[in-house]
Amino acid sequence: MSKLCSAQQAVDHINSNQRVFVHGGAATPVALIEALVEEASRLRDVELIHLHTSGNASYANPEYARSFRVANLFVGDNMRRQLDGDRVDYLPCFLSEIPQLFRSGRRALDIALVQVSPPDRRGYCSLGVSVDVARAAVDSAKVVIAQVNRHMPRVHGDGFVHIDELDWLVEYDEPLPEFPPAPLGEEERAIGHHAAELIEDGATLQMGIGAVPDAVLASLKGHRHLGVHTEMWSDGLLPLLECGAVDNSLKVVHPGRTVSGFVVGTQRAYDFIDDNPTVTQYDIGYVNRVSVINRNPKVTAINSAIEIDLTGQICADSIGHRVISGVGGQMDFIRGAMTSEGGKPIIALTSRTRKGIPRIVPTLRAGAGVVTTRAHVRFVITENGAVDLFGKTLNERAQLLISIAHPDDQEALELAWHETRA
Repeated sequence: MSKLCSAQQAVDHINSNQRVFVHGGAATPVALIEALVEEASRLRDVELIHLHTSGNASYANPEYARSFRVANLFVGDNMRRQLDGDRVDYLPCFLSEIPQLFRSGRRALDIALVQVSPPDRRGYCSLGVSVDVARAAVDSAKVVIAQVNRHMPRVHGDGFVHIDELDWLVEYDEPLPEFPPAPLGEEERAIGHHAAELIEDGATLQMGIGAVPDAVLASLKGHRHLGVHTEMWSDGLLPLLECGAVDNSLKVVHPGRTVSGFVVGTQRAYDFIDDNPTVTQYDIGYVNRVSVINRNPKVTAINSAIEIDLTGQICADSIGHRVISGVGGQMDFIRGAMTSEGGKPIIALTSRTRKGIPRIVPTLRAGAGVVTTRAHVRFVITENGAVDLFGKTLNERAQLLISIAHPDDQEALELAWHETRA
């Protein structure tokens, strides 16, 4: 029997009360999702579980409340307004532990909807830009439905899936969504300068996506023998790969290879990783495992925050009670950097938001999630400088954090801190 079918025929195999994994990031199988939404009238209580996805997530709209529920492992832009804590909810989990969530059956998967490259002459497709938790989903789901897209790059590592592992194939070619780099302002460039002074030659880098990590990367062109072992990367890394600042030569784990779980960027990044033997992607349970991360030298983990209080507690997934992202891999890499020889965990953030709201605050907002505890925080950087909180008392770290807050916020922070201590 041929596995090739239309998107509509493929989603006919999804039934009420099943749990369906959806491939995320730039690998979101939009054609399969659209076909599934068209089947909403016959479906009840189908749970869709995924990291951030791209495109129109119409299944989360209120009119489909009887048909679909959503368990977000990371809340993306297309989900934030729909999140109601009931039919559309958030499942906090370290990124490194999500594969085990699937494989153990604690969140057993009936169906996996993924997007892959066409098979090669030996029958192997590639999960392409997003291996991350999709590898575990393919391994553990009872039925795997794949959107086969010739635009999906073939990426080395453990994202290869033999056609025999795929139950239904839907050929649907469309360019991958692109996520252009954010423009860099003076504040981000200042943060990049301060970070560059902390990052040593030969360091192994972990970074995210956005203006702050891009500014840090832009400041490293004069560095040498940098390595990359990160949960994800984007276009900001390309100049360092192209100029040779990143050569991965001193890494212990996968020397000579840029290692990640997924890539989100523009077509330039997707072209770079396509069949590139110097780029490898692996199951995120491996990439983000602390005992793997810390084997590399001078692991420098660069993460951000929504706000940080004067004792060093980091909120990185919510604004008060309103969840806007997820736990992700911040703690995985902070622990990995802390236990790497010469490692440096860094939290980098602007002292204020674009709307002028302070990010360094006396206490976190009510309902804010503590993603990283004050005992784990080491280096904190804003455009006003860098401080090291390791080995500092509560009062000492409060004074250090106040010193890198926005100048117009410092007096109020001092007053609030003394009132807190009274």
